[in-house]
Amino acid sequence: MSFVCGLAGILLFTILAPVAQVVARRAGSPIAPVAILAMAAIVSHAASIALGVMTVEHFRYWNAASVFGFGVMWYVFAFGAVYKSVSLEILLDLAQRPEAAAPLAEIIQRKVPEIFRGRTDILVSGGQVERAGSRFVVTPSGRTTVSRIGALRRAFAIGDTGLYDFAVPFEMAEKTTNS
Repeated sequence: MSFVCGLAGILLFTILAPVAQVVARRAGSPIAPVAILAMAAIVSHAASIALGVMTVEHFRYWNAASVFGFGVMWYVFAFGAVYKSVSLEILLDLAQRPEAAAPLAEIIQRKVPEIFRGRTDILVSGGQVERAGSRFVVTPSGRTTVSRIGALRRAFAIGDTGLYDFAVPFEMAEKTTNS
């Protein structure tokens, strides 16, 4: 029965997470979507564990938690694969055209800058960078984020994945760009 409580938590999470995302977006909330997912996971987990403690005579927390964790991680990985994906944005744009095609030059000149403008807006609204004329400047909060991401990438042995090289410490990258 403890496994069933974990499944109930997954069900609650899969209902609560998208509803919370829609409510936050409509309210113009500055809370990041991933933080909303985390909050939905905490609420769902607490509710499913409370349900288990109250209804199952020999409740096994770790059985419920493992099932819940698996389901939530599956959801988060799927969410991450489609959230702000540049490739999917291009694919969706192509699919919505009557001929379902566009010249590469048009995609590069029109769609890619639009996507990256949206990304820079996210960085600005998140306090990671500031606009300084026609340039962007990393804020102290952005420096902290870069440092944390670099540490996580090193901890997971990710290194340079092609687009971003967080293997180089931020201070070294800053010295290189200022030289």
